[in-house]
Amino acid sequence: MLSYLAAALPENTSAAARLLALQCALRMNTHMRVRLSKGVMRSLRLNAASGPWHELEHARWLRTTPGGAANEIAAELLDLTLLGQAPARPDRRRAADWALRASSSSAVRAIGPLPRLASVYLAASTDPESGTGLGDLEQMARACGTRTAELLGTLDQLVAAGMLGSWQACPDSGDLQWTSSERRWNGPQPRSRHNSPEA
Repeated sequence: MLSYLAAALPENTSAAARLLALQCALRMNTHMRVRLSKGVMRSLRLNAASGPWHELEHARWLRTTPGGAANEIAAELLDLTLLGQAPARPDRRRAADWALRASSSSAVRAIGPLPRLASVYLAASTDPESGTGLGDLEQMARACGTRTAELLGTLDQLVAAGMLGSWQACPDSGDLQWTSSERRWNGPQPRSRHNSPEA
């Protein structure tokens, strides 16, 4: 979904708007409508921010709709490509909850939207067994809506915050390698008999 958003949103879309778009895309229903509770917005640290909504409206990616309950914000997503991007709704819901947790740990919340978005990207691309990852630096910068130089500083912030163990970029190939500092990087997991409420 992060790759889709990198292609669908304008290059200058902020990290806060991208975090919001990710939650909208993963939580939308089959009619391309979404309702985000104020609790989700607080977890995103966007509860008082109208800027990300306006950015996504200006990009013609969504349109806010009236008639939501007092404790939620409603929108209609406008990019029909989304219908082909999303897995089954229960999987999307679990992915949305996972992305919310990956972007809202106390260490990352304190340092802003770009580190939170980078944290989600890294978590989604980290091998859960080894806690390591390999990716393309420019691709990550595009997905996060930033320049490569700014992304390098963000990676340093994640190391300083204890969210990332280490990272290195190869200037020749553009490869980015990293190790997580925790075992929390396990992306959204399918339900198993051991962790389902029915077991």
